[in-house]
Amino acid sequence: MAKKIVRRKHIPQRTCVGCREVLPKRSLIRIVRTSESVQVDPTGKMAGRGAYLHNQRLCWERGLKGALAHALRTELTEEERERLTAFAETLHQDASLEGEIVEG
Repeated sequence: MAKKIVRRKHIPQRTCVGCREVLPKRSLIRIVRTSESVQVDPTGKMAGRGAYLHNQRLCWERGLKGALAHALRTELTEEERERLTAFAETLHQDASLEGEIVEG
């Protein structure tokens, strides 16, 4: 009797640059650096260097302090920073992360 081989589908993993947690790619928001600017990539398929953040405001605040620019290998302009901050304002504040102590 032949055993049936069950193969699991590969799920791409990415790291949130705000909190460094590794999660499935689809559960994170991609930010992409194109030749023109840095912007949110809702499809996750735009051409350019990408970085990922949770859909929680706290991770965006941490990312915008410098980790996002470092991951994208660029310096964020004031206009890009304002646009990303405005997008972050639309996200919910996660209470489970608020009291977290970050060492480093």
